Amino acid sequence: MAAADDAPTSRRHRRFRRRLRTRIILSFLLLGTGLTALFAFLTDYARQRVENQLVEDVMNRNLDESWRRFAQSGGQDPGAPIEQIKGYYYLPDKFESLRANNPEWYALPDGIHNITDIDEHGNPFSYKLGVRKTPQVWFFMAYDMTQTLRGDAQLKRALFASILLFSGLSLVLGWWSASRVMQPVTELATRLRAYRGSSHPENLAGHFPDDEVGQLAEALDDYALRLTEVVQRDREFNADVSHELRTPLAVIKGAVELLLSRPELDERTRTRLLRIQRAEQQCSDLIGSLLLLSRNERGQGSSDVAKVAEQLLDSHRAQLGGKPLELRVEGDAGLVVDAPEAALSVALGNLIGNAVKYTPQGEVVVRLLPDRVEVVDTGPGLSDEDAGRLFQRGYRGTHAGHSQGAGIGLSIVGRLCDLYGWRASVQPRQDGQHGALAMLSFNRSAGSAGEAEASAPPS
Repeated sequence: MAAADDAPTSRRHRRFRRRLRTRIILSFLLLGTGLTALFAFLTDYARQRVENQLVEDVMNRNLDESWRRFAQSGGQDPGAPIEQIKGYYYLPDKFESLRANNPEWYALPDGIHNITDIDEHGNPFSYKLGVRKTPQVWFFMAYDMTQTLRGDAQLKRALFASILLFSGLSLVLGWWSASRVMQPVTELATRLRAYRGSSHPENLAGHFPDDEVGQLAEALDDYALRLTEVVQRDREFNADVSHELRTPLAVIKGAVELLLSRPELDERTRTRLLRIQRAEQQCSDLIGSLLLLSRNERGQGSSDVAKVAEQLLDSHRAQLGGKPLELRVEGDAGLVVDAPEAALSVALGNLIGNAVKYTPQGEVVVRLLPDRVEVVDTGPGLSDEDAGRLFQRGYRGTHAGHSQGAGIGLSIVGRLCDLYGWRASVQPRQDGQHGALAMLSFNRSAGSAGEAEASAPPS
């Protein structure tokens, strides 16, 4: 149950994510956030690079100046460092004391180094240390970077706040832009929903300017016009077919009934007239079912499945000739479905007809169960590929060979099942024997009438 409950929620979530309005808003948000973050990163990178370059240039100038003064004074005075930099120098006799007191400085090579340390109060501080070592003297220039790092942290906080601010502005701008952009699309969708079920939809293009939405409305108008023409032609064709086919069938039916009423008919002629009568009834049922399918309408009435099955088997028995095939019905005879006999006859007749057609000898058994009908044959059977594709329109099974048929009978069965809520399937027999098992399953409401009738007490 949990999985079933989660499925609609998941579908709604996917539909929400796919909305064009949401995609526009997210695009603005991602664009604004991305550009602001990129600008902030480049700003901080450029500031750090320029600042480090300036500091290192100052320290290098101080080191050069100290060496120049030391050389001019004959090794007596390196001079005071300039530009607020602390300077230290050590003569050769102080090298060992430097190693003992400050081994970190002693081990540093020439160049500019970043040093981090803890002061006497336990607070971290950072500085840059310039090192210049000669055999005559070692120079060290220290530049305090603590305030600079604090300023760097403040700048980063400001840049982060700017990212949040511009992201919020991008979100607001995206929402406003999406509302403006989607307003005509929403209006178009509203007008389309208002025309639902109308056979003469109103022109849409006149309500929109000559832009992309207007062109879409014009294309929808053209599509609706062509679709209306197709539907009208389909309705006229159905009406013509119904009239033109039912009229000769009615003539055939009347003539057969008139001939059958004659007492002097011999048995052979009567048998052939009965075959014509059953063929006329099958044609009438097929025409009625196809017309209902074309209009996607359910027919009214109820049908006794056992009676229809017996009629179908009688029709096939008359056409067997000398084929060694036994046709019989077995099982519960109380199943009644909520559908006209024409629809049930077409659906069940196709399943029985295929079984009789492809079974050279043996038997075809129609089993009546409380909620379904099974047609079991002793034919060559079918492959897994055939079982999965038999209900596709135009598909013919492996054993079809050169037999007549266009592969549309079972597709009609599938459409009837969709219309009435039934289920049909054809699969290999599972009892170890050759042949196929075709099933026509009815829903509970379809079988309830039969179950009620079967369980009713005698009067």
